[in-house]
Amino acid sequence: MIGKILGTIFGFMFGRIPGAILGFVVGHMFDKGYSQDFNQMGGFSGFFTSQDDFKKQAIFFHALFSVMGHIAKADGKVSDVEIKMASALMDQMGLEGDTRKEAQQAFREGKEADFALREILLELKESCHGRRDIMQVFIEILIQAAYVDGRMDKAEQKVLETAALHLGFKQSELLYLLSVYEAELRFRQRGGQRSGAHSSQRGRGQQGSQSTYSTQQSLNDAYQILGVSESDDDKAVKKAYRKLMSENHPDKLVSKGLPKQALELAKNKAQDIQAAYEMVKEKRGMR
Repeated sequence: MIGKILGTIFGFMFGRIPGAILGFVVGHMFDKGYSQDFNQMGGFSGFFTSQDDFKKQAIFFHALFSVMGHIAKADGKVSDVEIKMASALMDQMGLEGDTRKEAQQAFREGKEADFALREILLELKESCHGRRDIMQVFIEILIQAAYVDGRMDKAEQKVLETAALHLGFKQSELLYLLSVYEAELRFRQRGGQRSGAHSSQRGRGQQGSQSTYSTQQSLNDAYQILGVSESDDDKAVKKAYRKLMSENHPDKLVSKGLPKQALELAKNKAQDIQAAYEMVKEKRGMR
């Protein structure tokens, strides 16, 4: 309890209402982990390192759900499917109790007209120490949120472009991530690989029913996911696959600062890469 109280007070002092929310989340994590983990962390020296990780996770979550709320409101109205997407994401991350309430509050905060998008994103970037892999996961989750109602309008794309810009990504890089996500959606739905909120989304790139999705289209999407073309040789395909798996390995992302609650999202990405490689490998007769 003491962690929540102190975290909220100090957060409010330095950041008013958003700061109080962040302080409450960090304080809740403090209370939850203090009694169980303090002795195992080697006393105060290990404790403060762990608390720094808690702060980074709190910043990631607050930024994620508040910007999701901002994207949902960008077209003027927050739909039921967008609210369900946020709730499903909280379920997927295992957010419960006070932590879930604060994520919901962050989502509501993002819908406000005076939402400080730039400040939230710059705070996230600073907490990530410029690690592009973690910030890319953040953007990829936002892309999922933008597409959850089956389309992405200009206002939502504008928010994504702003987010990418402040996090250090070029517009061309964002467009590439959008094209890869659309390929992943089509490829994943082709095989019915997963169920739930993640696989129930429909992107603008998916047209027609699953029955009209040809083997060649599936193969094209597999190449798109791997970031190579059909004209590349086997060596280039293997190199691209290994690089992607290394960059998107869940354990590696967590070690670099991705909250463990977002681990399932990272696993989805790795599974898409693996499935795409298996298709390309089989088609080419690679060993």
